[in-house]
Amino acid sequence: MSMTAAEKPWVDGKRLWWLLGPTVPLLVVWNIWNFQQTGHAGWLWGPWLFVYGVIPAFDLLFGTDKTNPPETAVGDLEADNYYRALVAAFVPIQFAVTIWGAWLIGTRDMAWWEYAGLTAGVGLLNGIAIVVAHELGHKDVAWERWLAKLTLGPVAYGHFYVEHNRGHHVRVATPEDPASSRLGESFWAFLPRTVWGSLTSAWELEKKRLEKGGYSVWNWRNDNLQSWAMTLVLFGALTAWLGWIVLPFLILQAAYGASLLEVVNYIEHYGLLRQKDPKSGRYVRCQPEHSWNSNHVVTNLFLYQLQRHSDHHANPMRRYQALRHFEESPQLPSGYASMLVLAYIPPLWRAVMDKRVIAHYGGDVSRANIQPSKRAKILAKYAAA
Repeated sequence: MSMTAAEKPWVDGKRLWWLLGPTVPLLVVWNIWNFQQTGHAGWLWGPWLFVYGVIPAFDLLFGTDKTNPPETAVGDLEADNYYRALVAAFVPIQFAVTIWGAWLIGTRDMAWWEYAGLTAGVGLLNGIAIVVAHELGHKDVAWERWLAKLTLGPVAYGHFYVEHNRGHHVRVATPEDPASSRLGESFWAFLPRTVWGSLTSAWELEKKRLEKGGYSVWNWRNDNLQSWAMTLVLFGALTAWLGWIVLPFLILQAAYGASLLEVVNYIEHYGLLRQKDPKSGRYVRCQPEHSWNSNHVVTNLFLYQLQRHSDHHANPMRRYQALRHFEESPQLPSGYASMLVLAYIPPLWRAVMDKRVIAHYGGDVSRANIQPSKRAKILAKYAAA
């Protein structure tokens, strides 16, 4: 007797397509290898062109996917080690490429455009690696949390492990959160605010946690110090091996990689605000409506479904393969790969996104998270409209 549709077990139709996640570092490997074989600098710019050009085109071509796994399948889906292996597989290739890039800098005379291309490729890879650290750092399995810290080593952004989980997720979509961008705030104004704000917040969070246990903030138990030590060991070892010439390369690629995280942060919560409960005076619980969402399937496959950010913030422990689309979550017009280019150009960003923030709040701009220096101007503009 054949089973009915309701009786058939649910199968992840994208199961094999999730392999695209760990192919990103393999793409960088392939391009560096071809550069070594041919001497053509264009190969070094291949990963950069792929992310900024090919993926946005594929997002446009293949569109969105709003399907969700049934709740009855989520338990088995999250217990499947296949999906964990795809995340963990990224890390050794990431480290190999970082070391390989440093070796090329230290042993080969490179023209400035070759140097820039190699820095962009390795920095891009380590920026995407923060997505891997993001996925791993939210889990309650010790080896995954440890691997999250390790993954942040090459990008020198170890404090993200503390700030994202215990700072950003608590304060998200509020004026107090350094990682939530405001209506009227350009990315270039947001970048220094979020870098410094996240760093100081991570330090304060660890200071308070350790002091409660009777320890100094300088104790080895400090998660920030543990993560930063991994960077110092990696950068120090490569510098001792290959000479001081590699240190500027390591710093530049890390700065570019970290900027990719922050431009994604800029996109994810732009202008969105959690309201305060009139009785308690506290911000309401984070819901899917407080994060910009995108169901563009190609970028989601490459970024471990990071773009289903609405469900992630509402349910941070949920693994990437089980994240859901919610109709009430505000939707980006394209995937992150396209939106980050817009974010670099403030007039284009405002033209595309400001009207979407206003529409999300039914025309009531006062409900948005507004840049304080622009508040009077924005309120006057949209109140009149």
